[in-house]
Amino acid sequence: MSRMVATFLGAGFLKPAPGTWASAVTVALAVAAYQAGWALAVPVGFVVATMLGFWAVPQYLRATGGEDPSEVVIDEVAGQLLALSFTVIPLWRHDVPDLLFGAWPGWVAPFLLFRLFDIWKPWLVGRADRMEGAKGVMLDDLWAGLFAGVASVALAGVYHGLVQPWLG
Repeated sequence: MSRMVATFLGAGFLKPAPGTWASAVTVALAVAAYQAGWALAVPVGFVVATMLGFWAVPQYLRATGGEDPSEVVIDEVAGQLLALSFTVIPLWRHDVPDLLFGAWPGWVAPFLLFRLFDIWKPWLVGRADRMEGAKGVMLDDLWAGLFAGVASVALAGVYHGLVQPWLG
């Protein structure tokens, strides 16, 4: 069971770049949930993926003897869902227009920014990545997701506050 969770039902075995594949699958599932009217499934999914990741990754690492095998992608799923959670915040309030997730930058920006921060590993992302064991596997992607979510909201604010009025 820990193998299925750690590899996100086998998505971690997709080549090349299993982390990018897992992030893309996660975005597709989040968009489908959003389209179905289940926007809150995104932050709930983040919590579930994080809890499952902290359960499954240590078991998988013990079983395989690896430190951070590329097929372990539940950390990418959790981090990507965290980044996407920032874009569904307006849906929780009926008086705020759907500016973030409804337009294409609402899901493309968090995907690209998450992958950027996960690969580049700036500041706290890099520090967490250097931690040993499951904690390091999970935490670097959670930091990358947090940074991507904040940056996505900032970029959406710039776009909708500065750029869009000029285009409209």
